[in-house]
Amino acid sequence: MDLALSPELLALRDEALEVGLAAAERADVPEDTWITGHDRAFAEELGARGWLGMTWPVEHGGGGRDVLERFVVFEALISVGAPIAASWFADRQMGPSLLQFGTDEQRARWLPGIVAGTSMWCIGMSEPDAGSNVAGIRTRAERDGDEWVVNGQKIWTSGAFDADWCYLIARTDPAARPHEGLSEFIVDMRAPGVSVKPILDMTGSRHFCEVFFEDVRVPATHLVGELNGSFRQVMRQMEHERGGIDRLVSNRRLYDDVRPLADAADPLVRQEIAAIETGYRIGRLLVLRETLGQAPRQFSAATKTFCTELEQRIANFCGRVLGPRTLLDEPGLAHRVSRNICYAPGYTIMGGTTQILRNILGERTLGLPREPRPA
Repeated sequence: MDLALSPELLALRDEALEVGLAAAERADVPEDTWITGHDRAFAEELGARGWLGMTWPVEHGGGGRDVLERFVVFEALISVGAPIAASWFADRQMGPSLLQFGTDEQRARWLPGIVAGTSMWCIGMSEPDAGSNVAGIRTRAERDGDEWVVNGQKIWTSGAFDADWCYLIARTDPAARPHEGLSEFIVDMRAPGVSVKPILDMTGSRHFCEVFFEDVRVPATHLVGELNGSFRQVMRQMEHERGGIDRLVSNRRLYDDVRPLADAADPLVRQEIAAIETGYRIGRLLVLRETLGQAPRQFSAATKTFCTELEQRIANFCGRVLGPRTLLDEPGLAHRVSRNICYAPGYTIMGGTTQILRNILGERTLGLPREPRPA
C-alpha cells in the first residue's frame, strides 16, 4: 500500500498552502475558519482558481477533477486557517445535493454561482427542541397554488446572516410518520417574511443564527427532489457534512503553533503529543476512506465522532501547554488558545451530536438492538 501523494498532488497542496496562508492573514482567528471565516472576496478567488465544484461533472459547470485534488486543496486551506466559510457549505453540501436530487433547471440556475463563489448558502435544518433529531422538525410548508407557504423557526443556522439562499427542510405532510413527511426547498434569504437573528456565542462569534419564517412564499419549482422524501435525501447530505477534512483540522494551525512550546522532556507530554499525532493520522485515513468512497454507508458518523473528539483533545492540550496564560485575554496565541477551549465543545455538537452519531453506528451500521424502554 502506497499512501504517498503524487508529485502533481504535492504541487497542488503547496499552492493551496501558499494561497491559504496569505488569506489567513485576513481572518480574525486562524481556527475554525471553514465556519467562522466569512470572506466573500476569497470565495470568488477560490472560484477563479477552479477550486469550487472541483469534482463536479463538467457538463454542470464543475471541474471534473479527481476527489484527491479537492482533498489536498481543502486540507491545506483549512489547516492554515483560510477563511472559506462563504463558499464552504455550498461546495461541500448544497452543490452535491443539487447534483444528486435537483432538476436540470435547478442545477442550471444555482450551480454556476456556487462554482464562481458568488452565492453563499446556509442550511435550514436544526430547530429548537429538535437539535440533531431531523424527525422532530416542525417548520411547516403548505401548498398554495404554484407556491409553498413556510412558517417556523430554525436555529444554529451557520452563516445565515450573510447567506443568499437557504437549503430548507420543512414538514409538508403533518399526518405522515415523523421521518416521512419532510421535504427540501431552496429559499431566498431576502424573501419577505424571512428574518435572521445572529447568536453571540461565548467566543464573540456571531456565525450561528436563528432564522424565522413567517408566511414566506417559495415557488413550487424550488422543491428539491421527492415530495415528502427529504429524510432519505438528508441522510445522503449528512455523509458530505460529517465525513470531511473540516472535522479533523479545524484547530490544526493552533496545535502547530503551540506544540513547539510543550515540554518535550516530560514523558507524559511526549505521550500526549504521540497520541495526538497518531490521532491525526488515523483521522486522515478515515476521511480519505470517505473521500474515495471506500467507507460503509453512514460510516461518516464514526469518522466525525473520532475526528471531533480529537479536536477537543487538542484544544485541551494547547490549554495545558500555555497554563495560566490561557486565563488571560492576551492578544495573540493566548487569546487563540482560550478561545478554542471555549469553542471546542461545539465540535461534537455541530452536524449531529456524538451521542446521536453513536446511536446511528450502533443501530444502523452494526445492527445492534435498541434497549427496550421501561414499562
